[in-house]
Amino acid sequence: MVATFSGKRTAANAPIVGEDVFTQTSGIHADGDKKGRLYHNPITPERFGRRRGYALGKMSGKASLVKNLEALGIQLVEENLKKVLRRVVELGDSKKTITPADLPFIITDVLETEDVQRIRLLGCSLTSGLHLKSVATVRLEIDGHEYNEAGSGNGGYDAFMGAVRKILRRRHVECPELVDYEIRIPRGGHTDALTEALITWQIDGKRHQTVGVDSDQVMAAVNATLKMLNLRFMQLKTRRSEIAEESAA
Repeated sequence: MVATFSGKRTAANAPIVGEDVFTQTSGIHADGDKKGRLYHNPITPERFGRRRGYALGKMSGKASLVKNLEALGIQLVEENLKKVLRRVVELGDSKKTITPADLPFIITDVLETEDVQRIRLLGCSLTSGLHLKSVATVRLEIDGHEYNEAGSGNGGYDAFMGAVRKILRRRHVECPELVDYEIRIPRGGHTDALTEALITWQIDGKRHQTVGVDSDQVMAAVNATLKMLNLRFMQLKTRRSEIAEESAA
């Protein structure tokens, strides 16, 4: 509410309400949480309706990685965990922003496993004009099947999401709720500078953040959305497998 009326975003490190306040950056703290909360603090995030997070980057340890994989419903053997952790640390060293939603793609790349990209953007046309609603025509491939839909909205990204929701309805999949949407543009950049879209989604009561990069601000958001969609379909596949195993038992 303060951010809405003041027009200024709350600092990520602001006490209690900051985005990063309850995020563990060092792997040793995540390891302590796994071992009966060795570094327990009486000011828990749950007291304020928040959740503990574990950052991914150059300071990540195995415990941080495991915590994030557990949240996604992914399990890896020890050897593969080490390989994925090495790649996460490498990306962190190169100043790359890594979110939990990136992990399935990192795993696919490192372990050369089955491609997690069940959804691919085959084509996208966005049209905007003065005093006119924006229109988007979207062509998606989902599990080898092609879908074409059009949508309109207040801006190119809103129109794109309108088309995506229509496609998801045809697949009987609920679209995750968009909680926060932030565009980052480097200082002193040019008009063609790469922009970064960070979008926070609510999926099954949990929040996930996806990142997209492109010189076009709308396409950066589109790329972040595609990561979210692939994450959502991966979770649904995992859930169906668990239900099938329980039924067989």
